[in-house]
This record gives sequence, C-alpha cells and structure tokens, in this order.
Amino acid sequence: MTDLEMKVDRLDGRVSSLEQRVTETTTNVNNLIAELRDFKNEMRQQNQMRAEEIREIRQDMKTMQANLDAKIDNMGKHVRNLSVATMAAVGGMFIAVGVMVGTMIYTLLTR
Repeated sequence: MTDLEMKVDRLDGRVSSLEQRVTETTTNVNNLIAELRDFKNEMRQQNQMRAEEIREIRQDMKTMQANLDAKIDNMGKHVRNLSVATMAAVGGMFIAVGVMVGTMIYTLLTR
C-alpha cells in the first residue's frame, strides 16, 4: 500500500467517524427539539389550567359579592323597620307621659 492509499484510508475513517458524530448529534438535536415541544405544550396546558382556575375564582368572588350585597340590603330593611318601631315607641311614651301629666293636672284641679 502506498502512502497515499494509507492517507486516503485514514481520511475515510475520519470522515466515517465525523458522519457518525453528525448523525448522533442530529438525533440528539431532534430529541431535544421534541422534548422542547413537549415542554412547551405542557406549559401551555398549565397556563390554560391556571386561567380556568382564575376564571372560577373570579366567578366565585362575584357570587359572594352578590350574596353580600343582598345581605346588606336585608340588614338595611331591618334597621329601617327597627327605626320606625323605635320612633313609634318614643311617640307612644310621649303620649303616655302627656296623658299622665294631663290626668295629674285634671286631678289637682278637680279636687
């Protein structure tokens, strides 16, 4: 074998080795791309789940706010009713005191 043939054989071996490395690297890059796509899809799903949870929480908050508003309105009605009852009671007491004073004056004047 001549020196040139030995160099060609070594060069063929190196080229074959490089081709194998390129094939392995391409396979690794393709695997990495597939994993990144999976990761991206997983992140997208998690974001959708979070968005749905946030929507549910906001809806719950709106429902709770509506219930709270209704309870406050009911409390306002009760306060109004109690205020009217209190005013009627105070008016009744004034009338009772007036009748008592009138009775005492009548009694004193008629005796």
